[in-house]
Amino acid sequence: MLKPYIFRYLLPAFIVVGIGILAWWLIYNPVKTFTPSVPGMDERKTGAIAAQKVNIGETFTFFKTCDDIPGTRWPRFRGAEFDNVSKENIRLIDKFPKEGPKILWKIPLGEGHAAPAVYDGRVYILDYDETSKQDQLRCFSLLNGEELWRRGYNVRLKRNHGLSRTIPAVNENYVVTIGPRCQVMCVNRLNGDLLWGLDLVTEYNTEVPFWYTGQCPLIVNDTAIIATGGKAMLVGIDCKTGKKAWETPNPKNWKMSHSSIMPMTFKGKKMYVYCAIGGICGISAEGADKGKILWETTGFSPAVIAPSPLVLENGLVYMTAGYGAGAVLIQVKETGGGYSAEIVKQYKPLAGLASEQQTPVFYNGFVFGILPKDAGELRGQFACYKSSDTRKAIMSSGKTERYGLGPYILADNKFFILNDDGEMTIAKYSTSKFTVLDKAKIIDGQDSWGPIAITGGYLLMRDSKTMVCLDMRAK
Repeated sequence: MLKPYIFRYLLPAFIVVGIGILAWWLIYNPVKTFTPSVPGMDERKTGAIAAQKVNIGETFTFFKTCDDIPGTRWPRFRGAEFDNVSKENIRLIDKFPKEGPKILWKIPLGEGHAAPAVYDGRVYILDYDETSKQDQLRCFSLLNGEELWRRGYNVRLKRNHGLSRTIPAVNENYVVTIGPRCQVMCVNRLNGDLLWGLDLVTEYNTEVPFWYTGQCPLIVNDTAIIATGGKAMLVGIDCKTGKKAWETPNPKNWKMSHSSIMPMTFKGKKMYVYCAIGGICGISAEGADKGKILWETTGFSPAVIAPSPLVLENGLVYMTAGYGAGAVLIQVKETGGGYSAEIVKQYKPLAGLASEQQTPVFYNGFVFGILPKDAGELRGQFACYKSSDTRKAIMSSGKTERYGLGPYILADNKFFILNDDGEMTIAKYSTSKFTVLDKAKIIDGQDSWGPIAITGGYLLMRDSKTMVCLDMRAK
């Protein structure tokens, strides 16, 4: 036991030392030797990845040529009619062969979720080569997977849960791509000759989305349609010359999202629907007012938006997003010679159809989609809703059939659904009962999220590092 006199001398000393420590703590600056983090030091400025000097399309490699296969077309994101539904009159398998899926060819890719477009027997995919540090538009033969040519440019990327994410737009003459850091490139469809390039960050002060560019370009009447954010909302670029055809102002400084532009016709008026970070708008696609904002709403503006607007019937637009955002149903109206829009329904994932990554399919008055992980007991399930009531599922795949963030497509009255791990399910088209016809493991990979393309009975799919082509034709 300590003697009382010890406290008499030690206690004041402890108090003095304590006061000294407290004073030091109050005046000490723990970050005085730190270098301030200012805009641009981390290759970002005002929230955007800083512009690099990129010579778009500077490299080209030719390998061989091939003959066209007329009519084999999946020319853009979600196909020719933007609905992810194949209209080809080609019978497809109900079950995989006993010896397993018929894989025609398989090629390695850079890490990502970019998916292919197809035009007359040629496959186009935007890839990133980590060895050469290049975005590369690669062209392959649909029949055998042989590479025909590649056009690229040097650009620095860091892995960000994948690299390339977009699908080219292709027509008879042109291929248009948007790279991860918003470089737009237009080339000749057949031989890959460079026509022009456009750096959106440099030209429009575009802010590169958090997980790089997810927007897929659009070609309408030989004009490339791009949502830029920054100095403009949308721009139309002549594919032949690279000159600006028209431009939509962006007075509210809405940002580029991962969502893509979808065409819509309402009461005879053609327009483009786009969901930016900031709001959703409809923009005139024709006439003297081309490029004019016809309507907009700011009632739904999540920080992350991957799905694209789903145009329903009678002026209705369905928009959904992940990370708890849920969904909205927007009614577009014609009012006094102009247009307006209002949100008529809005709900969280537990209360109706929502989607984190894939855009739902609208077909014959019904909407089909895979529910996100925050959708309660329906999480990861493939479900069907009436377009007039997207709150209550009228059919779902059940607790044993969950698909994560995988893509799906409707062809030959069947859904082809891919889960995260590369297993494909063939399901009978139905709005009342989910019936699995067959399933098979296609790729031993992960993150099989890139949208599926199908044409001529050939199905193209990928995981994070491999693309395969399946012959799905029935005998």
